[in-house]
Amino acid sequence: MDLGLKDKVIIVTGGAKGIGEAIAKLVAAEGGITVIAGRNAADNEKTVAAIQSSGGRAFAIQAELGQVADCRKVIDTTVQQFGTIHALVNNAGVNDGVGLENGDPEKFMASLQKNLSHYYNLAHYALPYLKANKGNIVNIGSKVATTGQGNTSGYAASKGAINALTREWAVELLPYSVRVNTVIPAEVWTPLYETWINSLPNPKEKLAAIVSKIPLEQRMTTSEEIAAMTVFLLSAQSSHTTGQIVYVDGGYTHLDRSI
Repeated sequence: MDLGLKDKVIIVTGGAKGIGEAIAKLVAAEGGITVIAGRNAADNEKTVAAIQSSGGRAFAIQAELGQVADCRKVIDTTVQQFGTIHALVNNAGVNDGVGLENGDPEKFMASLQKNLSHYYNLAHYALPYLKANKGNIVNIGSKVATTGQGNTSGYAASKGAINALTREWAVELLPYSVRVNTVIPAEVWTPLYETWINSLPNPKEKLAAIVSKIPLEQRMTTSEEIAAMTVFLLSAQSSHTTGQIVYVDGGYTHLDRSI
């Protein structure tokens, strides 16, 4: 199946590791030009090198995405380098554990700045190019927006807002044929997930308990499975799909986990 991504310039935030890395690599494998934006220059360049060694095209931009100026830099640098932007994948974020009891108003606002603001800022600055190309936006959300988790108010609020913005932007951008969708992961093994699970008192037991509650095959979703859905939504093969919240989670969020 030709996904129609050849020569398309696609920004992937947090594209150096985990889900973002899988998306970045698959975009390039489909003939697109991946622009990786993230705070760690060394990690960015490592993923670019891996893509290029496989014959793909990629470019890295170091940016602290919680800063408005850096979001503007990502868009401006991409356009200077490639002339346009066809799609934006908002992926960067961290489940930072800012809860109601263990946080405070300042930490809560900082969490929103870190996990939510760049979704809006990058979309805002990229919009002229997305409109010109009838491009699209894919946001990466989280099942936490639907299920809750406990002790992570900032992250949950950010992910809930992302779902709302997906529908809002899909409506606002209908006149320009710019599509907007969100992909929702649940339990995906990534470097951040590994760090979190290892921070718990009994990580092996906790991991086993989580995996046992994933209905489909009692296994975690892979980053590559999230990437496959994301790239499909970026592609011409999903040309009449917009405003959708798509769960790629083995049934974790909506199926009865006691089955």
